[in-house]
Amino acid sequence: MATDYDAPRKSDEDISEDSIEELKSRRVDKSSASVDDDEGDSAEGFELPGADLSSEELSVRVIPKQADEFTCGSCFLVRHRSQLAGERDGLPVCKECLA
Repeated sequence: MATDYDAPRKSDEDISEDSIEELKSRRVDKSSASVDDDEGDSAEGFELPGADLSSEELSVRVIPKQADEFTCGSCFLVRHRSQLAGERDGLPVCKECLA
């Protein structure tokens, strides 16, 4: 649901002025909003804007681990040595995993 952050906020007086009937009708409106999932809809039915990309291949340049980097033994991410917090079971562990 979109929120207008520039709109003025309601004060306590404004909130107390809302009638019970109005609040009940809002509650009914919110509960009636449900999403219908159609089993026929799938990712095949969606098209990306632009050209047909079915024949395209992705290419990624992989850079080997540098001398000042290590692989965390917990999350298995390659980190800079400044992120080294210690060792667990003989493997280096980063600050995020040790915390």
